[in-house]
Amino acid sequence: MSPFFLLFLLFGLTFGQTASLCAPSEYIIHVEKRECTYCLAINTTICAGFCMTRDSNGKKLLLKSALSQNVCTYKEMLYQTALIPGCPLHTIPYYSYPVAVSCKCGKCNTDYSDCVHEKVRTNYCTKPQKLCNM
Repeated sequence: MSPFFLLFLLFGLTFGQTASLCAPSEYIIHVEKRECTYCLAINTTICAGFCMTRDSNGKKLLLKSALSQNVCTYKEMLYQTALIPGCPLHTIPYYSYPVAVSCKCGKCNTDYSDCVHEKVRTNYCTKPQKLCNM
């Protein structure tokens, strides 16, 4: 192998994580409560993108912690609260949701992230829609 190829390979392994495309991305959450008249469409940001991962061939030889893959997840986030219109007085009309400020490639934390992608889940309104721009 040429020295140039080895240098390029070493550089890629060292700084490969910086080439990941993980960043806040615009997303619309649709929120409904059974008791309320309207569905609320909330514009927010989520973490989305590609993170460099490695699949080891020696899975039986490594610790389980070494086998987990990096995902695009929150580095910094804040919560905002929206008011769902058309709710009766006995119902709490508020909905709190996360807003991604910055993202990183890292282990998925189940304390604040859904680490399983479900294809069956839908994101739409069944009631008349109101738009919320925060």
